[in-house]
Amino acid sequence: MLSLLFICSRKLVSDHGSLRSALHLIPKELYPVLFRAAFLDQKTLVLQDLVQRWPFPVLSLQKLLQGDGRHQQPLQLYERASKLCVQTVILGVMAYLREALAGQKEGRPLRKQRLRLLDMTGTHDGGLEQRPDTMSLWSRTVTLAKSCIDIARRQCREMAAGSVCVAVRADLFVNSTSYGVLREALQVSARSPLCLQCRDIWAEELSLRSTVGLLELLNPTGLRQIDLRYNNLGLSGLNALLPYMTRFSHLQSLKLPYSNIDVRRLSPAAEEDMQNFASQICQLPALKELNLGSSRLSGRIQQLLGGLRTPLESVELAFCCLLPADLHYLSRSIHVSSLRKLDLSGNNLSGVLLQPFLQLLDKACSSLLCLDVMDCKLRDSTLSALTPALCRCRCLRYLGLLDNPLSGQGIRTLLHSSLHLADLQLVIYPLPLECRPGSADESSPAVIGFVDCDKEAQFKAEVQEALVRAQRTDMVWTADMVTRHPPEYLSL
Repeated sequence: MLSLLFICSRKLVSDHGSLRSALHLIPKELYPVLFRAAFLDQKTLVLQDLVQRWPFPVLSLQKLLQGDGRHQQPLQLYERASKLCVQTVILGVMAYLREALAGQKEGRPLRKQRLRLLDMTGTHDGGLEQRPDTMSLWSRTVTLAKSCIDIARRQCREMAAGSVCVAVRADLFVNSTSYGVLREALQVSARSPLCLQCRDIWAEELSLRSTVGLLELLNPTGLRQIDLRYNNLGLSGLNALLPYMTRFSHLQSLKLPYSNIDVRRLSPAAEEDMQNFASQICQLPALKELNLGSSRLSGRIQQLLGGLRTPLESVELAFCCLLPADLHYLSRSIHVSSLRKLDLSGNNLSGVLLQPFLQLLDKACSSLLCLDVMDCKLRDSTLSALTPALCRCRCLRYLGLLDNPLSGQGIRTLLHSSLHLADLQLVIYPLPLECRPGSADESSPAVIGFVDCDKEAQFKAEVQEALVRAQRTDMVWTADMVTRHPPEYLSL
């Protein structure tokens, strides 16, 4: 239910002219709720005025759009922040800085600086499906970089002293297309009135040289996550890169999927590279999350993780061709009792890995929040063996089962067995075999891409009905991974 204050604020922001003339009379305590109302109704002129006159030292989009918990709309704004409104916030800060620079050029007395930090972290559209009305992380990165460069050039042209500065803290996404503009922005950032600071960085398909160039420009104390994907660096490239990461004293998450590592046939030189890689991973003192997905690491997990002095809380080893020894190590390692997220997708858990996996689940059950076992060749019989161990994971919030050959009965049995897990919020299950013609017999491959839509709809309705009967409508069971996706470790 919307609060009376929020309803009145929406009415107020609907008249830009009247509000603008009275803005200097409005108590600063009302600015946050007016901001949320303007954001909700996309009143961009009002929004820009509010930002330009923001009376507090910090403007955090995440905190503002989450609201005060008394109504739902602002929370939805946070999850799907409007592209137009995000651009308007940036324009408001730029207008504030231009006004300050113009005042300095004209010799007007400098008013006490109000806004010092614009925090834009955590509000990008993080889903796999980019909505047209939201701003992608790539677009936001480019917009912020260009704004930083533009205001730095304006300051240079007007020969203004650097007495006004707003830091903008953001998550950044860079690829070969945006690399040049982001690098320039980071280079001028130290002397620009708009100082770009990075919390989490995603770099995709960048060369080793370009990646090193970016890391050298990032603030060593502010970086929380590095995600390098599709960069094809191999062991030698990663070994050249890791020394540049040790300067980030608060780096908690390192993601290196698709790095072209294959330990199955290493030359003596590559074996030395492997030992060096394992040694350098241990030089990251704050590391809590490690993703080595889609690297062939058969039998090497102990070598890679055994030297870490503090336990990892998130381990992602999807499609890593794991052996029983790898899971045996994890189940007796210092990491097991701290694991909050575990991704073993793409490893065959129905054969020799089943018993080691059961032991691992048993040891991790008190801490585990998120478990991904998608495409693990789990059949009904395997799932039946796993269910008791899964149901002992009483803190479990997310379970990913997509692309496993399960029947409708197998999925229903798991659903009823897991109803007592009070924290379980999201289960992504595969379409049952009987919904895919040709696959009712588990040994018979389905017709690729063909789904019996009537049977699919009937099964989904049965699942929802079961949740309603059990009074667990707070729990989402879905076969849709486009709009639903696993939670990030750092958001847990």
